[in-house]
Amino acid sequence: MLVKEFDYHLPQELIARYPAPERDTSRLMVLNRQEKSISNDLFTNIFSYLNPGDLLVMNDTRVIPARIFGRKTTGGKVEIFLVRRDEGQSECWTCLLKSSKGLQEGQLLILNAGMTARVCRKLDGGSWQIEFSGETPFWTWLDQEGQMPLPPYLQRNADINDKERYQTVYASVPGAVAAPTAGLHFTRELLEKIMAKGVGVAWVTLHTGLGTFLPVRVERVEDHRIHTERYGISEVTAQAIKDTKARGGSVFAVGTTTARTLEYAANENGQVVSGEGEADIFIYPGYNFKVVDAMITNFHLPESTLIMLVSAFAGKDYIFEAYRQAINSSFRFYSYGDAMLIF
Repeated sequence: MLVKEFDYHLPQELIARYPAPERDTSRLMVLNRQEKSISNDLFTNIFSYLNPGDLLVMNDTRVIPARIFGRKTTGGKVEIFLVRRDEGQSECWTCLLKSSKGLQEGQLLILNAGMTARVCRKLDGGSWQIEFSGETPFWTWLDQEGQMPLPPYLQRNADINDKERYQTVYASVPGAVAAPTAGLHFTRELLEKIMAKGVGVAWVTLHTGLGTFLPVRVERVEDHRIHTERYGISEVTAQAIKDTKARGGSVFAVGTTTARTLEYAANENGQVVSGEGEADIFIYPGYNFKVVDAMITNFHLPESTLIMLVSAFAGKDYIFEAYRQAINSSFRFYSYGDAMLIF
């Protein structure tokens, strides 16, 4: 299977560079896999597609302000992009670095507000290990000095509104460097309305990392290797999924991050196993889903692992016909764009 089979042309004006004024006013494209139908609605009506006894599973990861700007001791500018915190007591992080000239192991970087960063070593894949040091606790400093890591295709720096808007309203566990964007459409009021209908809500954590936004650089889909991402599933969530299946309810995964977490944690019998670990599942057409019955997602980049995942869930031709209709109907695409329900 070739990566180029997942390419499509998107007019630049359909990239949503800014979010909708209100979260749940986004448009919603609805795909019924059984009927192979495609219809349009508003996200505020998402509750009408869920039935009492169904379960909505959401990713509660919180995006950290992962972009940091500093300088070398010689004055040259440096940009640090936090990828993930390394295990251990000190503030060591795996990072991506941008600099006008090359960096060396042991080099000291000067940051704002009394923080410094030492370049420890170069890692596989072009990333670096960086150790931060300062009088202010790192997380406090990062919240004040870091910038939200908006995707590069938005072609703009984050502004003050993105600090809140590029988080889901239920984000609670810091660690992601990209938002689980399907969840950006939910408001607290909409979630209350869903739960009042008798729909359950459960949580997983997947700290979205490099694997989500790095391009696929191979020709054959099967040759791609995805980066690992930390995840956690509680016993409460695993039991809620088991109970939902037992009573004939449907499991709705909010976003591809949730779908990947559930499918990675499922055993050979299709039961989700609680625990924490590193997920590296790459889902593309030919994969048989064991847990997820329905999915809420956004419109994804061409040739990305995410469009491959939704193609695996609904069928490639069906998804690409939906994308064609979305483009013709001027849907808004990507992280701040409109939503799709596949059930």
